Amino acid sequence: MQYFLDQIISGISVGAIYGLVAMGFALIYKATGLVNFAQGELSMLIAYVAWSIAGAAHGDPWLVVGGALAAAIVLGLAIERVVMRPMLGEPVFAQVMVTIGLAMILRSLVLLIWDPYPHTFDIGVGRDVLEVMGSGIRSGQLAVMATLAAAFGAFSAFFRYSRLGKAMRAVAADERAAQLMGISAARIHAAAWAGSALLAGIAGIFFALLYDVGPNMFHVGLKAFPATILGGLDSVLGSGSGGIVMGVVENLAGGYLAPSIKEIAGFVMIIVVLMVRPFGLFGEREIERV
Repeated sequence: MQYFLDQIISGISVGAIYGLVAMGFALIYKATGLVNFAQGELSMLIAYVAWSIAGAAHGDPWLVVGGALAAAIVLGLAIERVVMRPMLGEPVFAQVMVTIGLAMILRSLVLLIWDPYPHTFDIGVGRDVLEVMGSGIRSGQLAVMATLAAAFGAFSAFFRYSRLGKAMRAVAADERAAQLMGISAARIHAAAWAGSALLAGIAGIFFALLYDVGPNMFHVGLKAFPATILGGLDSVLGSGSGGIVMGVVENLAGGYLAPSIKEIAGFVMIIVVLMVRPFGLFGEREIERV
């Protein structure tokens, strides 16, 4: 029973990282109708930025996290303004291919600026082990779970009560009608890219804190995207929940079946779920496919 509990807790913690990245996927899709295949690379790049700041700031956690997340927002805004805005009006396939090209550029940029070796990311917090229900768990794992829960609450309130959130919902429902009502689609797209990059940056920092910084970190995007599909590509909160489900299923499959099964367990689950609900667990029935 204790082993099962250990697998569940560990699965929820890694699933929370998947969930944060998955929410970024869904946020951009909800606002623009596009899938950003560079989401995992954004997480990796911001993690390297945080690692560099940690070296310069002698591991001050507030300065490291604050600086890295500020860089994430600036990067998201820059990508939207320089790369994606000129593509407005072009075929969706072309825009999606641009995000794939962006992913390749970011991977190469990391290797060009830094190096291909993994590095320890130590900012003095997050690595101490606590005992919860008889299981040893790092404080960083508890922090990422709490962060995902806070993100759920923040986005729920954002879409329900804020003017920008309501405008984003309007653009997602009908962009042309929203523009006729005076809503700036470009402003909404910029906010979505900034928010998505922020979520990717948070996930990247937690991943680096728990598993170190390395050039293979972009793989977190490959795990988070199926979580987005599972939860619903047009559902930000559903995508976050899908990340939790993915993490738990992967851990249980790897712990009770075989480590090799861990890599495919989530994908098998997605195939089964989509055969019953093609729009995901929490997605709307009528969505545009990319």
